[in-house]
Amino acid sequence: MNKKIGFILALVVISLVMLGTVSAGFFDFLGGNNANQTANDENTFIVGFDAEFPPYGYKDDSGNYTGFDLDLAKEVCERNNWTFKAQPIDWDAKDAELESGSIDCIWNGFTIDGRENDYTWSNPYFDNKQIFVVKNDSNIKTIADLSGKTVETQKDSSALAALQGDNKTIASTFATLTEVADYNTAFMDLESGACDAVAMDIGVAEYDIDKKDNSDDYSILNESITTEKYGIGFKKGNDALKDKVQSTLDEMFKDGTVVKIAEKYGISQDALIQP
Repeated sequence: MNKKIGFILALVVISLVMLGTVSAGFFDFLGGNNANQTANDENTFIVGFDAEFPPYGYKDDSGNYTGFDLDLAKEVCERNNWTFKAQPIDWDAKDAELESGSIDCIWNGFTIDGRENDYTWSNPYFDNKQIFVVKNDSNIKTIADLSGKTVETQKDSSALAALQGDNKTIASTFATLTEVADYNTAFMDLESGACDAVAMDIGVAEYDIDKKDNSDDYSILNESITTEKYGIGFKKGNDALKDKVQSTLDEMFKDGTVVKIAEKYGISQDALIQP
């Protein structure tokens, strides 16, 4: 672009902005928006998820996004002839992403309990427990044994919400309850002795322990903190999309597809909530 044309375009843009008539498409033409951003139209289904939350959503050894919930969403797309897009998000920004329309739903071990009025929800499809992971050589066998101990959990997690909410009497016995960025950090701290226990989802715990070379060094306490139900969270009022996804998921339950996908990720059939 030569200087003269550039100067003319600049004047045009300024004039349009002042008139309030400039369009997003015009800025795209000038390179002002991200041209690589996936178009979120009626044939594209964009799932927002935490990329460090196995077995529900994570990046595998090949660098691909995978997981139980992502496989369910992908199958929903195939049955509706939609384009599937797995969109990793900052979990703290999930509501802004959903509100802006950059994602169509939050589908990633997403807890309904306590958020019932914040989203348009699918029916619950998964019954989850919040538990404690400890080292086998720690002599911690019950929740009572955590009194005076250092416990870690992931920020903005269901375990944290439980320990700060209805189960805060449990947390009140700890020496400290520390929030960390992710469960990989928590497990490293547990391994090193920087903490005595990790509070987390049982599905994530079982997956993370199974993947470790020293998996026999860890155990899950039999007593759970609480139980919760997972659902798919849509923007408030988006009943049309929710109903379509729900109908397809119900079909997948009936024909055994959901059970098959659960088995792939070592998830017990007992945790699934049949429609």
